[in-house]
Amino acid sequence: MPEHTFILNGKAVTVDIEDDVRLLWVLRDVLGVTGPKYGCGLGVCQACTSHINGKAFNPCSVPVKDIRPDDEIVTIEGLPATVGRELHPMQEAWLDHDVAQCGYCQPGQIMTAVAKVRQAREEGCEISEADLDEIRNICRCGTYHRIREAIVAGAERY
Repeated sequence: MPEHTFILNGKAVTVDIEDDVRLLWVLRDVLGVTGPKYGCGLGVCQACTSHINGKAFNPCSVPVKDIRPDDEIVTIEGLPATVGRELHPMQEAWLDHDVAQCGYCQPGQIMTAVAKVRQAREEGCEISEADLDEIRNICRCGTYHRIREAIVAGAERY
């Protein structure tokens, strides 16, 4: 089987797996990283949202053959290490705003929020209502109002 190497949550990993296996299954089934959730498998629900080289992406839509050895994948498990804390400020805001109900979509929601705040700052702005409107992660419990509040609060913390 082909070998695939990349950086996962700060550590180089190598897996022996067929080229066409989606990265989500590599993360969950091969490497045991279960934060990114399987929802639709098409990149629509965004429950699996993680970061690749600092940008949000959906590993359910990416075959492992498309990941390069120098690509840095960060999942919710590795997010706190990006700020050198036990929890990322966005995770703290999620807790403070009591966002989660079932919690299934929350890792993807948080990863999208962090990427959106980072994008706004790279553009020289703070997170805006228009930025929040661009977020398309699906929450079946409908906690969107609390999600928006937590994103704004989390952005203020880092």
